[in-house]
Amino acid sequence: MADTSFITDRDRIAALKTLVATLRLECPWDKKQTPDSIIRYLIEEAYELMDAIASGDLAHIAEELGDVLFQVIFIAQLYHEQGLFSLDDAAEGILEKMVRRHPHVFGEGKAETPEQVKDTWAVIKASEKKDAGRDKSLLDSVPSGLPSLHRAYMISEKVGRAGFDWDHMSGVTEKVEEEWRELAEAIASGDKEQIELEFGDLLFTLTNVARFADIHPETALAASVRKFEARYRHMEKRLAEAETLLSALSPEEKDRLWEKAKKDTK
Repeated sequence: MADTSFITDRDRIAALKTLVATLRLECPWDKKQTPDSIIRYLIEEAYELMDAIASGDLAHIAEELGDVLFQVIFIAQLYHEQGLFSLDDAAEGILEKMVRRHPHVFGEGKAETPEQVKDTWAVIKASEKKDAGRDKSLLDSVPSGLPSLHRAYMISEKVGRAGFDWDHMSGVTEKVEEEWRELAEAIASGDKEQIELEFGDLLFTLTNVARFADIHPETALAASVRKFEARYRHMEKRLAEAETLLSALSPEEKDRLWEKAKKDTK
C-alpha cells in the first residue's frame, strides 16, 4: 500500500485537490494534459464504476468511485489554472441547481411520487434553459457523444414527456412487431443499407419498450452481455478440461454444453 502519511489535510476532497495541483506541477505526464485529452479517462472510469456497481463488490465500487472523483477534480484543476472557474465554483453551481430543482424538499412545492418529481424537474429545467437563452430544440440538451442506446433512451424520454408518445405499452409492442417485419423484409431483399436502417429502427423501438417497462436498455444489455460471458467462459473451461475444441462438436453437442453452462452459472 502506498504511503499517504505526507497528506496532513483530513478533508480528503481538499487533499485530493492539493494532490492534483502538485501532480500538475511535478509530473511530466500530468503537465501535458488538457480537458480534451483527459475526458476519455473520465468516460472509461465511469464505465468501470458501472461494472463495479453491477458486481455488488463494495470495495471495488469505492475504488472506482474514487477514480471517477479524481478525474473530476483533475478536470476542474485544468480550468482553475486558466482562471476560468474552480471546483468550488462548480460545487456552488450544482448546490444552487439541486435546491432549485427540488422545491418539494427545500420550498413550498409538493411531490408525492417519483414521477411527480421528474415532471417538476423537467418543467424547472425547461424554464432555466429558456431564461438562459439556450436550447432552441428540446433535444439540444441530449449530448451527441453518448452511447447510442443511452442517447436513444434520453431522446425518447424527452419527447415522451413533451406528449409525443404511445398511450400504453401495447402500442410500443405493436410497433416492435411492425419494425421486426420491416427488418425481415430488408434482410430478404439483401439490401445492406436498408437492413442497417431497419435494424436501427427496431433497436430504437425496443428502447421505448424498456422505457415503458421502467428499465434502462443500457444496463439491461450490459447484464445480458455479462450473463453470456459467464456462460461462454464456463463452456471454455469445460472444453479445456476435456481437451476438446468447440469447432469439433456437433450442433447437438454444442447445445447440450450451452444448456449445461446456463444451468451451472444460474
